[in-house]
Amino acid sequence: MPLAIRDQFPALNRPVDDAGTLPVFFDNPAGTQVPQRVIDAVTGYYLTMNANHGGAFATSQHSDAMVYQTREVVASFLNARRPEEIVFGPNMTTLNFGLSRALAKTLEPGDEIVVTRIDHDANIAPWSCIAEDGGFKIRWVDIDVEDCTLDMGSLERALSRRTRIVATAHASNAVGTINPVMRIADLAHDAGALFVLDAVQSAPHIPIDVQAIDCDFLLCSAYKFFGPHTGVLWGRYDLLAELPAYKVRPADNLPPYRWETGTLNFEMLAGTAAAITYISEVGMEHIVEYERALVMHLIADLAALPGVQIYGLTDPAQFARRVPTVAFRLKGYHPRVVAERLAAHHIYVWDGNYYALAIMERLGLEETGGAVRVGLAHYNTHAEIDRLMAALREL
Repeated sequence: MPLAIRDQFPALNRPVDDAGTLPVFFDNPAGTQVPQRVIDAVTGYYLTMNANHGGAFATSQHSDAMVYQTREVVASFLNARRPEEIVFGPNMTTLNFGLSRALAKTLEPGDEIVVTRIDHDANIAPWSCIAEDGGFKIRWVDIDVEDCTLDMGSLERALSRRTRIVATAHASNAVGTINPVMRIADLAHDAGALFVLDAVQSAPHIPIDVQAIDCDFLLCSAYKFFGPHTGVLWGRYDLLAELPAYKVRPADNLPPYRWETGTLNFEMLAGTAAAITYISEVGMEHIVEYERALVMHLIADLAALPGVQIYGLTDPAQFARRVPTVAFRLKGYHPRVVAERLAAHHIYVWDGNYYALAIMERLGLEETGGAVRVGLAHYNTHAEIDRLMAALREL
């Protein structure tokens, strides 16, 4: 990406020492940096429209208009049929717990919920919690440990006449695998089940089209795609209108308002619209192409480093099936030690399980500290990958 992209992100250009060293943000799967326009949008909200919803006065009306405009922008980003299908909340996890509680009221003891070992726990725990409360059964889908892809045969075997919900990720936050979500949607619907999709890790990296995927619900978080800390739930309008959502009595009973408990974080929604406008201007097709080159560089260099084991797809011919999130172990070093050594070089990576507990357990890594995760974004550079590799070679 040209310097014009990086110049829009203030955090990328703030030296961390007197020598002028710039930090390297490879912690992107946990939260990306934001362009200046997002900061300006949040500030602008406080300056021009800071008010609660539904007032007769100007600032409240301006705020309400901004929120509706943001719904339109997010609906376009996800190719939703209408802005009323967009629900806002604190984050994906909180929204998914609310969704799971509502769906639980439609289930009967003995009904089954399918989850996968490749998922973040935010798309496992909400379902296991309602299963424990309601007497439902959790059925697990396994992975192929060789390349960390979903075992589709295991998925087909997990489905039955009692399956009511299938929940999985669009892309893994741990190993980067993109799941075959259209195929999963077909299988779920053929079984008579609803399909709930976690798109937190796909939203920054690949186009999302809820109509083409044919999921029933999709969740993501704006702070993973260059926006502020807020979450998004998309759902089919008929389901959002009919499900027994938990709400306060004065709240509007129509979607999306019946799903939005309490006062929204309006200033963050202003920033969310700015983030999506930024992505639109850069172009997702350019992001995909550039990040594909970055991850090819990263994996090739890691694979050539003695003692490194990479988890996930490493064949360049398969890179269309992954996002640029790479997990690895360095022989002889605890992942936390690697992260600390890199932090000393002002290179920011994550270590541990990143809340993807199930896959770390399946790979046998949880008890030994998980793995090191390098998460690339389109504002990263090949030179930053070279800095990472130089620091790793010192180990």
